[in-house]
Amino acid sequence: MKIGLVCPYSLGTPGGVQNHVRDLAEALIALGHEVSVLAPVDDHKVPPYVVSAGHAVGVPYNGSIARVTFGPRTAARVRSWLAEGGFDVVHVHEPTTPSASIIALWAGEGPFVATFHTWQVRSRAMSAAAGLLRPALEKLDARIAVSENARSMMVQHIGGEAVVIPNGLYTARFAGRIRPEWQGAHGTISFLGRMDEPRKGLGVLMAAVPRLVAARPRVLVLVAGTGQADDARRALPEHCRDNVLFLGAIDDIARADMLAGSDVYVAPHLGGESFGIVLLEAMAAGAPVLASDLAAFRQVLDGGRLGELFEPGNPDALAAQASRLLGSPDERDKLREAGRAAVPRYDWGNLVGELVAVYELVARR
Repeated sequence: MKIGLVCPYSLGTPGGVQNHVRDLAEALIALGHEVSVLAPVDDHKVPPYVVSAGHAVGVPYNGSIARVTFGPRTAARVRSWLAEGGFDVVHVHEPTTPSASIIALWAGEGPFVATFHTWQVRSRAMSAAAGLLRPALEKLDARIAVSENARSMMVQHIGGEAVVIPNGLYTARFAGRIRPEWQGAHGTISFLGRMDEPRKGLGVLMAAVPRLVAARPRVLVLVAGTGQADDARRALPEHCRDNVLFLGAIDDIARADMLAGSDVYVAPHLGGESFGIVLLEAMAAGAPVLASDLAAFRQVLDGGRLGELFEPGNPDALAAQASRLLGSPDERDKLREAGRAAVPRYDWGNLVGELVAVYELVARR
């Protein structure tokens, strides 16, 4: 099949939707499909299957900064891509975001499939825009949501129904190696997320560090992600600063190594999550997971069976549960085994067939 994928966010910026689109494209290409990805592009090198929808600009969205593209020049590029592509199906992601996906729906005739990634308890912006978006969304031949939460938000604000097909990952890519320099004598805890995005919860982890150090003086906390670490470093008491290693932005190999060498992976997010792919990445690498008790994380962790949950925004609870896990090798081993047994369900080798079945259905229609 000739498949067009549309990503509303810049592929040069780390993010769940961007990673999903990139990995899906590679999985489809591996099956022999002809794939083109249309997305905003920053000044970064992109894979050969990516076509630029225009330069990305940052706009506040869902507690983050989304790098999107819009305007007459973007509209012209979208129309040209659709006309030249001759696609059997066009798969747009986050079609309610003001970027390339919604423009593709306005400009094209389909067949269209859409995936909804976002979850919020209530979105005033989406409610207000529902009437404007409805003519475009009525062009959709099939709707997918990455989680039950994302599906419920779509139903609440837009109407209709969607099949749930979760985010995926290549589990084999997380068979990392243990780096001695990233090992703490009293255990290693890791965090992965944008440091300058409050909802990722780095501040909660930093507030927990003094109590962690008091319980386990030679614990090592690894922090990886984009953004400036200066504020987080200054927030630490001086006697704790050597216990925290800020790695900055790391590549996929270092990411797998960090997770594989972690005694506990901590996800202290405060909200705004519709899924939790980073939890699956940690599980695939063999890291026991300790995560905020958010609805999305609770679903991924099967209510706590695949990882432990703590009260969101509570550094004392985080420190207490992390210290207990660091002191309990048997409990960590149980979580590792449960996580590794569950994560193959989310491997792209399994998920891509579900998506292709949707494509074939709408193409026949």
